[in-house]
Amino acid sequence: MLVDLPTPAAPVSFAEDRARTAGRVLLSARTPESAAMPADLVRPWLAEQARRGEYRVTPVPFSLLRGWHFEEDGGNLRHESGRFFSVEGLHVTADGLPPGGRRQPIIVQPEVGLLGIVAREIDGVLHFLMQAKMEPGNINSFQLSPTVQATRSNFTGVHRGRRIPFLDLFLERGRSRVLVDVLQSEQADWFLAKRNRNMIVEIDEDVETGEEFRWLTLGQLLRLLRLDNVVNMDSRSVLACLPTAGAGPRAADGPDDTGVLRSFHDPAAPSVHGMSEILSWLTGVRAVRELDQRRVPLREVEEDGWLFSGTEIGHRSGRRFRVIGADVAASNREVGSWTQPMIQPQVPGLMALLVKRIRGTLHALVQARVDVGHLNVAELAPTVHCRPADHTGPGREPFPPFLADVLTAPAERFRYDGVQSEEGGRFYHAENRYAVVEAPDDFPEELPADYAWLTFAQLTELLAHGNYLNVELRTLVVCAHTLY
Repeated sequence: MLVDLPTPAAPVSFAEDRARTAGRVLLSARTPESAAMPADLVRPWLAEQARRGEYRVTPVPFSLLRGWHFEEDGGNLRHESGRFFSVEGLHVTADGLPPGGRRQPIIVQPEVGLLGIVAREIDGVLHFLMQAKMEPGNINSFQLSPTVQATRSNFTGVHRGRRIPFLDLFLERGRSRVLVDVLQSEQADWFLAKRNRNMIVEIDEDVETGEEFRWLTLGQLLRLLRLDNVVNMDSRSVLACLPTAGAGPRAADGPDDTGVLRSFHDPAAPSVHGMSEILSWLTGVRAVRELDQRRVPLREVEEDGWLFSGTEIGHRSGRRFRVIGADVAASNREVGSWTQPMIQPQVPGLMALLVKRIRGTLHALVQARVDVGHLNVAELAPTVHCRPADHTGPGREPFPPFLADVLTAPAERFRYDGVQSEEGGRFYHAENRYAVVEAPDDFPEELPADYAWLTFAQLTELLAHGNYLNVELRTLVVCAHTLY
């Protein structure tokens, strides 16, 4: 007897799958309220998590760092396990630096960490499982973190801590459906070629979460991004990687007089450059710009004005950053107490994105930026990526392009303006001002060679691949979602 077999489902292309996910992302972004977690209860819940535990972060001399030591040969600062990370010296020769290059301390952490968010449909809307997590460098202790935020040393047990919840959903194939999975860079000012795996996986079943986790829609998260220091850097990085292009035939219909919706979700919207042209432009920058990185003993950075004491390594100019020691106690972490080195910037930075309608579509002005720690010479960065204090006062550096345009822009042109913390696991009280600024109508479309106009759909399509957008630009991409 013949048996009729079911017809196999037609395979779905990568582009089709991303377009379907983009539609669900847009629906979640347009859902600012949820029965799973009412919006007005999120901040009280975060505050309650902070009250429930005991947390202390104390700067300490290097001599009180347990398990850490300066090597006799060269002075690199390492952990006795040989894992986690080290603080070493970096000698960089690059375009724009003085002849002979520059030396500075740098964090070397070759292992790839995992930043993972679990997603689930609740009442037909995509929700994201966020964690209230304390990080030693956070200026306010607790912020919204991904479901899983762990270094390889953490999830392989080097720290001898408690098991990490939900880790198996990311590491075991078949446990979940992958929506986002890409290696992305970290701060290239302070890390050498550091990358983390950014993931979003979707599950169908209910899971036991515990008090430190809550399901939130993207719309709820976008409202929280309007506040200072609530959504941490790792969450911003992962959420920025969500696909948006192709969300619907008329995704921009409705009250989108700002043009942001169309720029994110309409792949047919006119653009200044096609993707092939953009990729060729960035490849050309990477091919011709100089970036020579050489790891050197930490003590060699003294030759470029870095001063060592028992409590810090800092630059004699008082600018840039310091390396300090920290003693940490946290009752809700996998390990209850530990010590570690941290980097503390001396002044906050400004990360600003100029935007303008061109050919009827909102475009963002980005630069191909070379930083000392980049893995592949250059990545796309915000229009302005600097510390303004470095460009004022004695010994100031020249103004970078477009900084004056941002600093003199009237308040009504600031579409987004907030202060956000950087990675709290390695950086102590590191904050930057993030801004999306509307350029005036007469702002020139002709640009320096290292700058280009891209739509937000083009930026999110590049985020399907690693090392195209730096971490600061990824923050601005997700913050731009708050504008529709």
